[in-house]
Amino acid sequence: GARVADARSWLLAIVRNCHLSALKARRPELAVREDSAGALERIPSTLPTPEEESQHREGQKTFDALLEALPPPHREILVLRELEEMSYGEIAKVIGIPLGTVMSRLARARAALKELWERSPQGVSHGLS
Repeated sequence: GARVADARSWLLAIVRNCHLSALKARRPELAVREDSAGALERIPSTLPTPEEESQHREGQKTFDALLEALPPPHREILVLRELEEMSYGEIAKVIGIPLGTVMSRLARARAALKELWERSPQGVSHGLS
């Protein structure tokens, strides 16, 4: 229902934010680049508090661990779709699988990631389950 959809979009927002932040940390020049759709928000001028910084680092660690815990096919498809923002058609070509398989694998990968997140200490503290 709507609750599951909310949880999923929330989780994927975390995925994107963690990934973008990790990219920016590794490649600062990405921070100032804004793509044509303006999808990369400009970095806020206010610096994060030490507490926010620490929460972010924890979130990053949790996310990295969750991604590592997924089977490689799930990890690969989530990265291509949610982080590289490829279309289903592009993913099908890149991985060399039928479009239907892309969709079913993506659904399973998202469910697996959400389940891992809910079992993690951070997920539990967010009371998503």
